[in-house]
Amino acid sequence: MYQTILLAYDGSQQGREALAQGAELASLCRARVYLLAVVAHELGVALAEAVAASEDLPEREYQEVHRVLTEGAEGLRRAGLSVETRISMGNPAEEIGRMALEVGADLIVVGHREQTALARWWRGSVGASLLAHTPCSLLVAVSGTRPA
Repeated sequence: MYQTILLAYDGSQQGREALAQGAELASLCRARVYLLAVVAHELGVALAEAVAASEDLPEREYQEVHRVLTEGAEGLRRAGLSVETRISMGNPAEEIGRMALEVGADLIVVGHREQTALARWWRGSVGASLLAHTPCSLLVAVSGTRPA
């Protein structure tokens, strides 16, 4: 069914749920897995960097994302999956869609994060934006929906 699955992962509870559901599907389908973390460079991050006046803040942010991604990949490998990791910078929906095209993904798996109406208006919904950028099927993993 699915030969290449792209898992968007950020280490959050929702991301771990997406990782678990994506891993289960990848095992069943014997699919190759790409694990992607996207660092969203927003105005707030740029301002925080300027205020902190710390040249190593972007490097520390990158190292934390790399650590989380490596941790996720190790779990997938322990489950017997073939995994390749990538870190990307930019708009999460655009980067996930771009990566899916690049690797020829059949399925993208993302976690679902509840937001207030104001947060959705201000930041937008990655899931809704992803629909405009995805070249393949999309699974939005919701916590507590897997059978026991």
